[in-house]
Amino acid sequence: MTGQDADQQLFQQYRSLLFSVAYRLLGTAADAEDTVQDAWIKWSAADRSQVADPKAYLARIVSNLAMDRLRSTRHKREVYVGPWLPEPILTGGDAAETAMDAESVSMAMLVVLETLSPLERAVFVLREVFDFSHAEIAEVVERSEAAVRQAAHRAREHVRSRRPRFTADRAQQRDATERFLTAATGGDMNSLMELLSPDVTLWTDGGGKVRQALRPVVGASKVATWFAAIATVPYQGVEPADMAAEMVEINGGPGMVFSAPDRVIATLTFDFDAEGRISAIHNVANPDKLRAVGTGTPYPIRTR
Repeated sequence: MTGQDADQQLFQQYRSLLFSVAYRLLGTAADAEDTVQDAWIKWSAADRSQVADPKAYLARIVSNLAMDRLRSTRHKREVYVGPWLPEPILTGGDAAETAMDAESVSMAMLVVLETLSPLERAVFVLREVFDFSHAEIAEVVERSEAAVRQAAHRAREHVRSRRPRFTADRAQQRDATERFLTAATGGDMNSLMELLSPDVTLWTDGGGKVRQALRPVVGASKVATWFAAIATVPYQGVEPADMAAEMVEINGGPGMVFSAPDRVIATLTFDFDAEGRISAIHNVANPDKLRAVGTGTPYPIRTR
């Protein structure tokens, strides 16, 4: 095997991990894939004989590239039409994945991470999700260890205040999602009301490309009414009879994909309260954000 082949094999060994880092930092599969590709170009051009720890070196490259991309896309997200939601991905439910892996890539968590600065986001993801030491992160983000500790503390407190932790009962979540699918496709208002928390919030992302609510829809009655209509009215020009709804794993948890005969038209993911009721729904319908789901291929989310 030539040196170049060995270097390529080494990069491939860590490719899934690099995507996992980049996706959590960027919130879009397309940007994460581009960032991993840019990391490969930098890795190919580097003097690899000087690299003592390839994993840490590659993590540093991909983190810095992702932070640069995050800063450059921030304005686009600020002027986005309606709520900006992350790009959903199919995940595989790999038995080796932990609850932390799944939680850290959930739509709800990625939405919270959007409210951090690029530096805080990188520090939080590398520390809390990938278990990098403060010293390792300091090298990655080119800050002092003291600055990294401070950023980690700020980010952790920020996330904790916006993302309360409940015991994740995946069987209960799956059951609630299945019942929601049945109730929504059957237009059953009463069943929908039973499944929803009283102050449930629906976030819809059409990006100005398809018609969606430009502000969050709040309250069980309003949200139930919104979804009960699925069974009775066309959606994006697709008649209910021509629409398929399927339960799949999205971003580490149970979700739904709505499809027309020729394309994916929307995804739904759910957040749950302490009683197991649906407390938030994230509805992505912007066609630009449905490409990753449309491939039908699960993405890696493991952190080790």
